[in-house]
Amino acid sequence: MSQSKLKVKKGDTVVVLSGKDKGKQGKILKAMPAKCKVVVEGLNKVKRHTKPSQKYPQGGIIPKEAPMHASKVMVVCPACSKPTRVAKKEIDGKMVRVCKKCGEQLDRAK
Repeated sequence: MSQSKLKVKKGDTVVVLSGKDKGKQGKILKAMPAKCKVVVEGLNKVKRHTKPSQKYPQGGIIPKEAPMHASKVMVVCPACSKPTRVAKKEIDGKMVRVCKKCGEQLDRAK
């Protein structure tokens, strides 16, 4: 399996394209480029059976988000608020991600 560069980053708002959560939106909590997977807040929930520990003294069944393949999600542009493909453009000597629909920057200067 070759490692590919992800078009999404931690903190991006994405929409799910296929699977049980199709059409739902969420924020990326974790991006794993080596595995080509992302963890989306509130989506792709699984139930984890946990033994009692200091963190969970009661133990039991705990729902949590599981990783999903990065190809199943698409970035939602903050400017036009539509799902869009990502283009790369050089602005002021830096490569930035740009919305294909409206041309607005996806990477905001922090």
